[in-house]
Amino acid sequence: MTERIQVNAASRDDAPNLPSWVAEDTVTYAAAGVDTAEGARAVDAIKDAVHSTYRSEVVGDIGGFGGLFSIAAAKGMEDPLLVSGTDGVGTKLQVARLAEKHDTVGIDLVAMCANDILATGAEPLFFLDYIAVGKLQAEAVAEVVAGIAEGCRQAGCALIGGEMAEHPGVMEADDYDLSGFCVGIVDRKAMLDPAAVREGDVLLGLASSGLHSNGYSLARKVCVEGKTHYELRLERPELGGASVQDALLEPTRIYVKQVRAAIEENPGAVHAFAHITGGGISENLNRALPENLDALVEVGTWDMAPILPFVCRAARLDETEALKTFNMGLGGVLIVAPEAADAVQTSLEAAGETVYRVGSIVPGSGEVRYENMDALFPALSVSEEEAAPAVAERTTDRDTFYEEDEDE
Repeated sequence: MTERIQVNAASRDDAPNLPSWVAEDTVTYAAAGVDTAEGARAVDAIKDAVHSTYRSEVVGDIGGFGGLFSIAAAKGMEDPLLVSGTDGVGTKLQVARLAEKHDTVGIDLVAMCANDILATGAEPLFFLDYIAVGKLQAEAVAEVVAGIAEGCRQAGCALIGGEMAEHPGVMEADDYDLSGFCVGIVDRKAMLDPAAVREGDVLLGLASSGLHSNGYSLARKVCVEGKTHYELRLERPELGGASVQDALLEPTRIYVKQVRAAIEENPGAVHAFAHITGGGISENLNRALPENLDALVEVGTWDMAPILPFVCRAARLDETEALKTFNMGLGGVLIVAPEAADAVQTSLEAAGETVYRVGSIVPGSGEVRYENMDALFPALSVSEEEAAPAVAERTTDRDTFYEEDEDE
């Protein structure tokens, strides 16, 4: 019979260095860095916020293994389609961490998902979130979820589930990340579709509230890094009296209820919708176009929040780069039949939107073109001593800036 030999690696001289608790008799989940009791307390802390989003179709309550939602909304539809979308908030969360303000990024999370599925004309039905944290703190999670619940109320969808994951040893204690998942429904015959776009259609732009949730890696580099807390919290006249951190944390505008009301009040008038996110106007509006038509955008026909030219100037972006980096004042663009443009605009404004006529649809190849490009930065007019560099110089300086950063 072969003798069984027990080897204790922890006692060997050449054994690897193991965590201090390896020699203890019992290692609990809490000792490993995950506090399930705090997780349960966090669930209790968010219940009221979650319940405030519930629709009549919600079945059951949070705490189950899956969220339940009745598909009663499909009744009466000829060919109901489920539409899903997922997204995150990105590095805007780093600004929230610096500012110690976490009650608005949840709105951003819902907005990025709900506005995306709105591009089909869908009604958002329910939402789920995923929150990853270095160290779980019930109060902090409740603050984030309160923002998610507010976003769901604005979008009209129910928050029916989610996950709070604690990642000790992987994330810093005060670090966190968010992602979200939205499901909606639309009748195929009423779906917005680039194939419905026609030459002569009108572009109606919806005002953005600021940067929304895109371009923050660049915005943080030029507006946040190297700055003191005092500088970030200082009220600035060029930002309309807001501080840099407050302007950067302005939540993404949610367009769902307003756009859907305009669609329902003007059947067949809205042909397509583009949610302007990462890639700016240039690389999002083209997604709402057929291959044989272009969007001709008339620059200077809309206003923008002061933070947009502020960041562009700090980064020395030229007009072309700015238009494919940030939303530049337009969080969404509807493509509308010309004979119904007035009525759609009236519906949107009655619902609280700021609407601009920003161009039209012309023959082409599925691209976005611009007129009057030089009018993009009216807010950058300064004295001759401080005049902004010419377009070519701005682009060159911007590229040099990144090259130096990459060499560090």
